[in-house]
Amino acid sequence: MRRLVVAVSTAVLAATLPAQALAEGRDQSTSPHFTQTIAWGPCTDLDAPTLECGTYRAPQDWRSPRAGKDITIAVSRLRPKSGQARGSVLTNPGGPGGPGRLLPRIYEGRAKLVDNFEVIGIDPRGTGASTNVTCANFDFRALADPRDRSRENVELVYDAAALQAAACQRHSGEFGKVVNTEQTVKDLDLLRHLLGREKISWIGYSGGTWMGAYYATYFPDRVDKFVLDSNTEFTTTFQDIFDEFGRGFERRFRVDFLPWVAKHDDVYHLGKTAEQVRLKYEETRARLAEHPVPLPDGQLVNGVVLDFILVQAQYSKQLFPTTASTFAQLSQASTTSAAAAVDVRYPDAPSATLYSVTCNDTKFKGGRAYLAREAERLGRQYPLIGYYQLLAPCAFWDRPALRLKTPTGENVPPVLMVQSVRDPATPVEGARRAHEKFANSRLLTVTDEGDHGIYGFGNSCVDDLVESFIVDGKVPPNDLTCPGTPLPEPTSTFDTTNTAVINGWL
Repeated sequence: MRRLVVAVSTAVLAATLPAQALAEGRDQSTSPHFTQTIAWGPCTDLDAPTLECGTYRAPQDWRSPRAGKDITIAVSRLRPKSGQARGSVLTNPGGPGGPGRLLPRIYEGRAKLVDNFEVIGIDPRGTGASTNVTCANFDFRALADPRDRSRENVELVYDAAALQAAACQRHSGEFGKVVNTEQTVKDLDLLRHLLGREKISWIGYSGGTWMGAYYATYFPDRVDKFVLDSNTEFTTTFQDIFDEFGRGFERRFRVDFLPWVAKHDDVYHLGKTAEQVRLKYEETRARLAEHPVPLPDGQLVNGVVLDFILVQAQYSKQLFPTTASTFAQLSQASTTSAAAAVDVRYPDAPSATLYSVTCNDTKFKGGRAYLAREAERLGRQYPLIGYYQLLAPCAFWDRPALRLKTPTGENVPPVLMVQSVRDPATPVEGARRAHEKFANSRLLTVTDEGDHGIYGFGNSCVDDLVESFIVDGKVPPNDLTCPGTPLPEPTSTFDTTNTAVINGWL
């Protein structure tokens, strides 16, 4: 996610004809799912006085919606202050697995959007205040440093990944098997129906571009204006997407972050050149790997945690100052000093949902030997994050029979893709490939920019073009570009509340 933290948080479907008909939105007259209403009221569990919250029930398994159990989907909305909403804009912060009910707060200052539309936030199935999945808080990434390529440690890495898969599937049970993209887009289409809309618009970031592309693929005639911001390569698999992590984060780290820290050596004292700062990172990492630094709460900062601190900062330039300060403190810290620092809800529900969606969706190729070779290859090229394989548990997943439709853009109205050229989590190369394969898409490239999540974060060129598309219905005739925004000064202050709403992959 986009929060700066110092600790590791961390098949064709067989269906009867009536079930298929209900899942496609027909045969609705007798279904309680389609005749329910959302009781909107205050968001009592959120610090969000401008939002209204509610819930609705969806089939646990859309393949047998009458016979199976129901689940809860929690939603929020930001309504126009005056007048009737012209339509509904559904939003998604990514992950997959990011709770999304707070996302509409980002747009409170975007008058053109919120004066015309109700903006809907959603906690997708598996996460947030919706029915949860869990891996019993187990996080395999914390058990071993993937840079240690000794035989014993590599075995431990993949033993831990196998245990992650077992923990997720054991503790999430039957519900975990149906937390996937296909089921989620049907939850979304039920929401469209309950909102009383023939069509919906969409703003999705990161993993939300995947979900938006798939909704459009399953329900092309219900698409109005879709904006896909910070794009996954949604025309391929999650395994291919996650293999691009190393490239994206290393580029952002070397091109933006390291030179910026070096430029402000008078503040951080980590090196006067980007290479000196990088070597300070390697030096600090090696020391922390041998001698972790204790935090006031008893947790330890080791080399892995330092990686995560730096990786999370790459999502937004506004996190550079606080991250550089933390890095500077850790570079000087001794081993005895502390660095400054309804349905059951599980704290690991976002990551558990990520594993459920990605591993259920993905027919994973390769086992331990393949993973080890790929880690060596990517780690040598991209040492910041290339050794980490977030989807390694999918190699050990007991995957249910599922064959997703392929997003091609066929019969889908024009969609607008927004992409920065140095996005760390969803690299521009994948966005360009998805753009080429998804018919009738328009690509808005943000030059000299590396932030993950652009619309609504202060780039006026992007904000105006996106709202011209959604509100005014103006489809760009061709691809286009906007300039990025400058990197901050070390003394800059920035409210990181909204940056924590957009969820990256880590």
